Amino acid sequence: MPAFNKSIPLYTGLFLNAVLVATSFAQSSNPAWLDDLEIQLKAEQECEVSYFVNMQEGRIGANNYYEARVQCADGRMFDASRTEPEKKFTIKACGAAVC
Repeated sequence: MPAFNKSIPLYTGLFLNAVLVATSFAQSSNPAWLDDLEIQLKAEQECEVSYFVNMQEGRIGANNYYEARVQCADGRMFDASRTEPEKKFTIKACGAAVC
């Protein structure tokens, strides 16, 4: 019985470690296109996204389109849009009177 009691913390630690590793590779709860936009903003604008607003998706003819306004952690805002088959978003900085 003493050997069993000593192994409980080991197995508990291994289980918790496995849960942490599994969740670190999980996708966000956002739609995939928002994840793509976040990656592009970080790479091109050095924007750490705080939140998205005015998110829209729809169809223009046979193509899907995606739009969103983005608030960065440093206070900057961007409007972004993409119409498939394009892979990259068109990103425009918002001025004080523009957005």
